[in-house]
Amino acid sequence: MKKLLFALAIAVLGSTALKAQTNYKAALGLGIDLYDEATFFGATGKYFFSDNHVGQADLGFEDNATIATFLYSFHKEFVGAKGLRWYAGVGPSILFLKYTDNIFALRPHLGIDFKVDGVPFVINFDWRPAVVLSEVGENEVAAFGFGLQFAIN
Repeated sequence: MKKLLFALAIAVLGSTALKAQTNYKAALGLGIDLYDEATFFGATGKYFFSDNHVGQADLGFEDNATIATFLYSFHKEFVGAKGLRWYAGVGPSILFLKYTDNIFALRPHLGIDFKVDGVPFVINFDWRPAVVLSEVGENEVAAFGFGLQFAIN
């Protein structure tokens, strides 16, 4: 009986270790938010509330502007492509401008997330247009996000 329990414990721990190589609980790093006429660089972080539900926060800086973005995403792994996930979601952005009113926007997004086995880095790329909700600013279809993050298990 002890041998059976020991073998079962080894199997569970082994499968958890294998899962931890491609899946991660959180990630922190650098992000780029690319608009047609502006590029924001800054910090990005994401947290998995469950296997598929993710919260992400980005804080980017550009000349005379700062952007704060908060996103919810549904992540799902591609079948047969270990570590590669697609994701889709939505969230708000606030663009703080130095010389004019702030801009509030809704940011739907669709992208891919890749975590290589045995490497603690995550790369993600997404399309994230801006639908402006405030009286100032314009909608932006050609907006993209890129992130390089350190994975935390």
